[in-house]
Amino acid sequence: MDNENTTQEFPERQAEEKQNLAVSTSNQVLKDSPSAIVDLEKKVEQSQDVVTSTLFQSLKNLPVPLEGCQCVQHKHEILICGGQLKRDCYSYHTLKDEYKFICEYPETVLLNGYCVVKLVNNDNNKDSSEITLLSFGGKKGVKKHTLIMKYVSVWSNDKSNDKDNEINKSNNYNKWVPLTDEHNNPVIIGRKEDNYFGARAVLGGSNNNLLFITYFEHHISVFDVNTLRFINHAILPISFLVSIFYIALYQSQHIKDKDKK
Repeated sequence: MDNENTTQEFPERQAEEKQNLAVSTSNQVLKDSPSAIVDLEKKVEQSQDVVTSTLFQSLKNLPVPLEGCQCVQHKHEILICGGQLKRDCYSYHTLKDEYKFICEYPETVLLNGYCVVKLVNNDNNKDSSEITLLSFGGKKGVKKHTLIMKYVSVWSNDKSNDKDNEINKSNNYNKWVPLTDEHNNPVIIGRKEDNYFGARAVLGGSNNNLLFITYFEHHISVFDVNTLRFINHAILPISFLVSIFYIALYQSQHIKDKDKK
């Protein structure tokens, strides 16, 4: 029996001695060469820096801190339209890595849950420097806003003269103004009971005239930007509560073929 126990314990004791020897040797190497730890840490930091620099690039900070801001891409610009309880609007030039002030939202507008989208004019030249932005939103029970802006690049001012700048100002370019119908009556997107905090919207349809709005809790509405009327209100087939939505446009093969013609 004693011989059997000794035979069983021997491999375990041998493995334990090898492990202790390896740990002792590693500790002795690190003790004799403290620079090894420093070199190892440097290599880890360098590898992390390489990965970070490959994936991300540091850009110039915003002129003012903005939270929950809405952004629209236009050529080499990212138009930053306000933020949570902030009214400032800026254009960020992706090539110059610089910001330019555009305008402010009206003082009467409370930006606490809103969306900004770029309207599509099928008659416009794709190379046109003018675009139209639509901003709408508001929480449940709070006065909602619906504004539009005819935007002309603020960076074009670098090449234009003062006369062109005055014309832009007189035509209400780069200003948020109320959306109105053909009789000059203000149009508001959203009902009193609608809560647009965390809402998202995208333009679609064969003529890019349908504004699909998803919002709290699991609602979806369709608004025609040509007739300025809601087409439908519905409930999304979602069983859980959604506070912030994400929505993307899916093009069918029919629409893709139409665009190619």
